[in-house]
Amino acid sequence: MADRNDAKILIVDDEATARYGMHKALQPLAREIREAADGFEALRMLQSFEPDIVLCDINMPKMNGIELLKTLPSLKLAREVAPLIIVVTAYGSEKIAVEAMKAGAYDYLSKPYDIDALRLLVKKALESVQLKQENIRLRQQVLGRDSAILGDSAAIKSVIELIHKVAPTDVTVLITGESGVGKELAARTIHRASRRADGPYVAMNCAAIPKDLVESELFGHEKGAFTGATAQRQGKFELAHGGTLFLDEIADMSVETQAKILRVLEEKSFTRLGGKEVIHADVRLISATNKVLEQEIERGAFRQDLYFRLKVIELELPPLRTRKEDIPLLANHYLTLFAERHRKNIRKIESAAMRALLNYNWPGNVRQLIHVIEQGVVLADGDVLSVMDLPEEVVGKKTSEVFKTSEVSNALGKRSFTEMKEEFVSTFERSLIEKALADSGGNVSRAARLLKMKRQFLQAKMKNLGIDGNAFRR
Repeated sequence: MADRNDAKILIVDDEATARYGMHKALQPLAREIREAADGFEALRMLQSFEPDIVLCDINMPKMNGIELLKTLPSLKLAREVAPLIIVVTAYGSEKIAVEAMKAGAYDYLSKPYDIDALRLLVKKALESVQLKQENIRLRQQVLGRDSAILGDSAAIKSVIELIHKVAPTDVTVLITGESGVGKELAARTIHRASRRADGPYVAMNCAAIPKDLVESELFGHEKGAFTGATAQRQGKFELAHGGTLFLDEIADMSVETQAKILRVLEEKSFTRLGGKEVIHADVRLISATNKVLEQEIERGAFRQDLYFRLKVIELELPPLRTRKEDIPLLANHYLTLFAERHRKNIRKIESAAMRALLNYNWPGNVRQLIHVIEQGVVLADGDVLSVMDLPEEVVGKKTSEVFKTSEVSNALGKRSFTEMKEEFVSTFERSLIEKALADSGGNVSRAARLLKMKRQFLQAKMKNLGIDGNAFRR
């Protein structure tokens, strides 16, 4: 239960004596209690005082309790947990109290009330507030510690910080970034840290569904709405009621469907295909795309009005190649995960394999890294994931050939470990340097920057390995 050190209560009643009596009765339960003489004064105080509980009389001039209740959802309050409203009604006004509960009241109290009954009801409400606050705190701890988004780089910390800010709200979020950066993981993270976490999370990939079926998937259909509609079916908006709907690759949706999405966002309701019943949609929408929507708008493929409606907050996820300092953390995390899943006794990644992971450019981003680690875990023998277990695309063809031809087995017992290691290191270094020279058009200074090494050291390495930089000039 929230104790006296934390709880804040607002009493709203047009009768000063009624406010005084309630104030005195509730003093042992709250740190601070304030009073408002009418609904308008209460609305002003709600934004600055941020109470946990509001006790509100139903019958008041200017703005009655029901009107105050209906106005509350439109307020933009800073607190993460909305205040609970307890309405106070005259004896025999249970019908009005039920109406207040439907409008969002937590509970009601009939006049004249018993002091102990008042305190018991307020204690129960404060316990509910504290429980909600604790749930949000725990979700945020999970979000900061691990969740779906891992990394210590400045870029990823910035992403997590923004998620912390937007998750408790209901604003629409547009997640952008290349394929494989983790857009759906970010959407799930927002949902888990939101007030809707106990509600459904429904995801739909707009690019994976035939265009003539997208509207049926989104809004559902009635039996007989079209050929093949043999039964009524709920759509994604209906299934996500009270929770979060994630629309991935939203740029692949037709302009006509985009118009209907916009209408649902504005009106909070829709009808199934072939139906007449208006269905209310209490849904938080998160969308994602790997395309540049401004360019899609210019070529007429995306509606500008929907773009502004979706982009209340934009969350841009960085590609893995720009945050390579996160690769060891990611690689080791998934190594542990897949070793447990596939029942392998792999405990670490050898240094040469980690260098290969760090030097690779990761065009498929985190998704590709996950697949590479899982593949390596499956193929690895012993308790270490080595370069031998990584795919050729990551370590380079020449490095791969050192281990993946019969020459290795033939050399065992004939050549020393040191000799084979020197050959591997030489091949590995040659592969990296040639790749850097190819990417830089033979410019040694630029290649040195790519390799994060001094130019003089690179030149010495090239000389020892017999690499001619001119062969890579374009």
